[in-house]
Amino acid sequence: MAEVYGTRPRKRWGRRLLVTFLVLLIILAIILVVADRFGASYAERVISDRVAEQVANQDASSAKPDVTVEGIPFLTQVAAGKYQEIKILLRDFSGPAGNGKTIKMPLLDVRARDVRAPLDTLRTRQGDIIATTVSGTGTIDYATLADLSGEAGVKLAEKGGKLAVTAPLTILNQKVTINGTAAIEVADGNVVRVRFEEVTAEGLPDVPLVDTALNNYAKSLAVDLKIPALPLKLQVQKVQPTPAGLVVTAGAKEVPLNAGGL
Repeated sequence: MAEVYGTRPRKRWGRRLLVTFLVLLIILAIILVVADRFGASYAERVISDRVAEQVANQDASSAKPDVTVEGIPFLTQVAAGKYQEIKILLRDFSGPAGNGKTIKMPLLDVRARDVRAPLDTLRTRQGDIIATTVSGTGTIDYATLADLSGEAGVKLAEKGGKLAVTAPLTILNQKVTINGTAAIEVADGNVVRVRFEEVTAEGLPDVPLVDTALNNYAKSLAVDLKIPALPLKLQVQKVQPTPAGLVVTAGAKEVPLNAGGL
């Protein structure tokens, strides 16, 4: 009987140790989660401040950049010195487009991927934090683009994947509505060239005078759209008409995220 009674305190003590160990594990997990989120929040604030500084330096404006460090856990990425993706949202982005005009984008969505940030660089603030690739997309509404043409009554929309135009025009003392599509080309310096072609109007005679008037009007609709300087060295790569507006896609490679001018 002495043996039986002698083993009970040991079992109770073992269970207490197990419970204590599990509680400590839970507390440690909570501490790590809090530390992980605190570290991510700090990094997000630093990057947000950097991007906001550059936007202001480029005579552009936006709401405060909303930055999210993707990937969990954050501390594991810190230890490895590599981050999967950093998402930067610039709401109400606008900037000069030349000739006193302003380009507005409700949202400029920027993604920095495969970011290299060695732990020593974070600790000493010496060295570079580099994003292998940076991409960004934003939408310019058609009302803004029509205003840049300088012609009254112009309406733009997407049709069959192309930029389509309708506009009023008077030819031979007859008011007609013209229709056409545009060719879009990206040039150096973040310039988007819009040139209207295949402009037609129903109810007009097929004579040289009418053809000349339509061609001249099409030329008057030509726009060289200067996209404002974008943060993180982004350069316009593609422009695509969509039902919501003209979607601008930009990109850059090997971009420093911690330099004064980004």
